[in-house]
Amino acid sequence: MFGSKQIHLGFIAFTLFLLCWDASPIMASKFSNEEDPIEFAYTEGDERGPEHWGDLKEEWSTCKDGKLQSPIDLRDAIADKVNSTSDHLKIHYKPTQALMKNEGHAISVVWEGYAGGVTINGTEYLLRQCHWHAPSEHTMNGKTYDVELHMVHKDTSNTRVAVVGFLYKIGKPNPFITQVRKAIRSMIQKPTEVHLGVVDPRKMKKAQKGKQDAAKRKMKRMSSKFYRYMGSFTTPPCTEGVTWTINKQVHTVSRSQVALLQKAVYKYAEMNSRPVQPLNDREVKLHGSSFSK
Repeated sequence: MFGSKQIHLGFIAFTLFLLCWDASPIMASKFSNEEDPIEFAYTEGDERGPEHWGDLKEEWSTCKDGKLQSPIDLRDAIADKVNSTSDHLKIHYKPTQALMKNEGHAISVVWEGYAGGVTINGTEYLLRQCHWHAPSEHTMNGKTYDVELHMVHKDTSNTRVAVVGFLYKIGKPNPFITQVRKAIRSMIQKPTEVHLGVVDPRKMKKAQKGKQDAAKRKMKRMSSKFYRYMGSFTTPPCTEGVTWTINKQVHTVSRSQVALLQKAVYKYAEMNSRPVQPLNDREVKLHGSSFSK
């Protein structure tokens, strides 16, 4: 997709695993049983569930009134096929200190220093944090996957957001989650944060092994394909104007790793995925180096 000297999205996917050590800071009130511990929930039918998010607070009205909401179903049949160049996505991550946090609704990793980022169509976005959703929020050709990882970036003016997402299915364990499982276990349903030390996203290249020959070549081709569309945050306030990039290659996690991610968050978020939202005639692009096979 980007040429032999460019970093593939698949590499990023692995990077993401590494990055996912932790995410943004959280308020203890989200976890405690005091006063109003839960602002929103994920269970349909719950008075604080996804269908009611837009009614819970005036500033969350975009969750129900917005026309560019995420997630969506990513369908090859309706996506505009684009032969990509390096201008569409460049990766330039750097190692820096990272922190893992239990935010109540998600386990996330936050980079405390300069972690590099991505450049999309000439705009630089700096890596801020990553977090997991289980099951996936985006679907691909109608299929829901077991986990979705979001890498969250902001531009240098801190006004525009770009999220790079990766989908996972049940299979071989993810090496990164294996590496940090003790940290995750230490924060099960607790408003805890753990310092992970220096996390280098580029080292996630070592995350997957054992693929050979034709299978390995196919994985490389898939890693160079990604969807691109304009959407929103998938949690309240559902702010729109987010540039979404979803890797077409599907990676693997073990069943026990999915269970750990779901057990770690609070019960209202054990299935922390927002339902698919209407496309509303939005343009979805499928980038790749070749669509002949």
